Amino acid sequence: MTAESKSPKKLLESLPYFVGIVISFLVALHIRTLPKAGVFLSNGFVRFGGNDPWYHLRNVESILHHFPNMLWFDAYTHYPFGTNQVFAPLFDMFLASVIWVLGGGNPDQDLIYNVSAYYPAFLGALVLVPTYYAAKWIFNDRRVGLLSIFILAVLPGQFLSRSMIGFNDHHIAETLLSTVTAMFFIMALNKAGKYDVSFEKIKNKDFDSLKGILPYLLLTGIFLGAYALAWKGALFFAFILGVYIAIQHVLDHMKGKPTDYVAISGMVIFAVAFFIVMLTPYLGGTKSMYMKGLLAGFFAYPILTGISVFMNNKKLPKYYYPLTLGVLFVAGIGLAKIISPSIFALIMSVFSYFLRTGGALTIAEASPFFSRGGLEQLYAQFAYGGYVVFLGLALLVYEIYKRNGQEKTFLLVWTLMIFWAMLQQNRFAYYFSVNVAILSAYFAIWIADSVGLKSLSEDFKAKVKTVAEIPDFVRKNLSAKKAFSIVVLLVSALVLIVPSYGLAMEYTKGTGGPNGPWIEATLWLNSNTPDPGLDYYENYEIPADGELYSYPDSAYGVMSWWDYGHWIEVIGHRIPNANPFQQGVGGRRNSLEEENQPGASTFFTAQSEEEATAVLEAIHPDPDKAAARYIVSDVEMATGKFYAMTAWTLDSEDYYESTFTGNGYQTLPAMRYYNSMEARLHLFDGTGLEQYRLVHETWAGQTAELGYKQVFNYLYLTQLAADDPRGKLAEEDTGYVKIFEYVKGAKISGTASPNEKVTINTIIITGQGRDFEYSQSTTADAESRYEFTVPYSTKGPISGETQFDTAPVRPYLVSYGSTTKEVGVSEEAVLNGEEIKV
Repeated sequence: MTAESKSPKKLLESLPYFVGIVISFLVALHIRTLPKAGVFLSNGFVRFGGNDPWYHLRNVESILHHFPNMLWFDAYTHYPFGTNQVFAPLFDMFLASVIWVLGGGNPDQDLIYNVSAYYPAFLGALVLVPTYYAAKWIFNDRRVGLLSIFILAVLPGQFLSRSMIGFNDHHIAETLLSTVTAMFFIMALNKAGKYDVSFEKIKNKDFDSLKGILPYLLLTGIFLGAYALAWKGALFFAFILGVYIAIQHVLDHMKGKPTDYVAISGMVIFAVAFFIVMLTPYLGGTKSMYMKGLLAGFFAYPILTGISVFMNNKKLPKYYYPLTLGVLFVAGIGLAKIISPSIFALIMSVFSYFLRTGGALTIAEASPFFSRGGLEQLYAQFAYGGYVVFLGLALLVYEIYKRNGQEKTFLLVWTLMIFWAMLQQNRFAYYFSVNVAILSAYFAIWIADSVGLKSLSEDFKAKVKTVAEIPDFVRKNLSAKKAFSIVVLLVSALVLIVPSYGLAMEYTKGTGGPNGPWIEATLWLNSNTPDPGLDYYENYEIPADGELYSYPDSAYGVMSWWDYGHWIEVIGHRIPNANPFQQGVGGRRNSLEEENQPGASTFFTAQSEEEATAVLEAIHPDPDKAAARYIVSDVEMATGKFYAMTAWTLDSEDYYESTFTGNGYQTLPAMRYYNSMEARLHLFDGTGLEQYRLVHETWAGQTAELGYKQVFNYLYLTQLAADDPRGKLAEEDTGYVKIFEYVKGAKISGTASPNEKVTINTIIITGQGRDFEYSQSTTADAESRYEFTVPYSTKGPISGETQFDTAPVRPYLVSYGSTTKEVGVSEEAVLNGEEIKV
């Protein structure tokens, strides 16, 4: 048969698969863009999902303002320290470059936001392409590749949610680049079996055997390097490659096969990735770790082959080889601990990177996979594929046992390592989705082949040359048994795809990100608080080692829980103290014996105003300054998220207690909770606090706040001290987000009879029309003097300072005995700590 006659047949065979790839891509892209109405809001606001996507937007905007320079240091977060760039640069740099080209070098904000929003959806759909080719080359079967991407296109769970429109995070780029790396590595392994690659040939300058495999090795190294530039934890995938290479060495040695090819493959891949990493200025603080790890692999692989050659030459028993490697590995760890603590720490980090303790366990993506829902998580994340994958895995092990193939062995190692990582941190579910799709498709095709599909496929390839011959082939060759095999395949595919699609549709009902109150609150911060005196779009100079960034005197921080730091920075254009990098959280990490470091967790769990203020002062390196001017709280911090704050301090006892109610024992907030600064601010509106005032609240929602107030009124109201300004709480939901300001406070002083009780109060009305009483009480001293420090101005805001919409409706009333006096307080007095004598 001539080449000309082969070409139409080859095209005919390939066309259905090409069409299948295109359809799968379009379906995946369509699903991911369904919730666009939740991203592009009717008021023109573009709402990105989650937390980190907002910081990626921050990076992209900065790059485009200073193209092509990366924001290597950001002074606009983690006040008063700033932070080096936490993210690896490729994800944002590539996106910014695309936008820059589309915008002709001067893109407007609409283009930036639109392209950024669609970027993850496109990358998520693109994952299907390397998945198809990886499956095809592993099993030498395009049917497995095609079915795997049909499954992957509609898979729910984190693979979908992290590639949804608006979720502009590097997670889906991790999946794409790791899968492309795996694809080219699989291709290299496939080609390696056809070429006799050895160190001896390279030594003799015989490079012909390398020509067939080298392009695939170079591409694997390039994409491993690109993956490292997209996620600072990408060394884990290099570790997967290293584990596989070590295992393949053992398998080949035990069978008496040369191991040169796998060692040379590893050396080329790691060398290419090493140089890519080396040329990158900064990798989220992990560049040194990458370089050490890649170099360790580069030098280890020829040693593995050398040991194999030595043992073969000495005709030593085969099992000596794995034993020797095990001994060397343990000895190497011990030696590293003695002579190079940094290398020892690197080795240990591979095993401990995914293990979280204390407050870190409250990070949703870092919690163990089965900690939320048990085995049901398999269905929630992968539908029935979450169970079928293990059948495919068992079948894969059997196939490897029968006839070892490097590609299948790599798939086994790849799958088990990703599954191990996912068990410890559920975020790796979006990696494991690729393995689920491949192995589920493999098992489904195997079932269908077992009942006749394979012979039908072979007959079709042999007998059908043109499209016109298909009807005749069906009439003559489609027996009942073979027709049944098609039915089996269709049923298997439907079981794997239809429920998955149904779950996927549930995921498309929302996009996450800041809700209405948070959008309103951060925009209010932007418009109604003083400019911190720092250019948001500046390309900040990195401080010298050991030095702090020099902020202008007008700069200040905004204290909130770390979840909200990026929203405060990117939407509000204000500088958060804590952020989703877990910077500024404070607390403890290992034991209660540690000092409780100042930060968000220690501020919000502080048991008094004085303790909370001491935290703000301890955070700032200047003893005359406090780290925050504004405190932003939401109802979630006051209810469901409060436990996370206590977890970061490792002191979570006595905030809640089991209480018998009419419905049996229930876990309810205890007095230690109500004494916390978070409760004092959000539930009690800061009443009685001397230096904290409510300046704005958003509209309310139907939340757990009402229940927390009812518990306080029923169980703890009578336990308050006589001079405690807190009283019965109005049993209502109040502002979902509340913004407080930390001020010096005006000093109101006067005289009364010695030891006489003196009270001060006023009525505060918020921008939502809600009112509450602010009050304090004290006792005149032996010299008849009394003094109050109050945070509210009765005369309204002044230019250049907070334009608050929450304020007293009348002057303060100072009362003692039968005397009541009105006291007006100016904003200047509150901000400057001036004394007002009554």
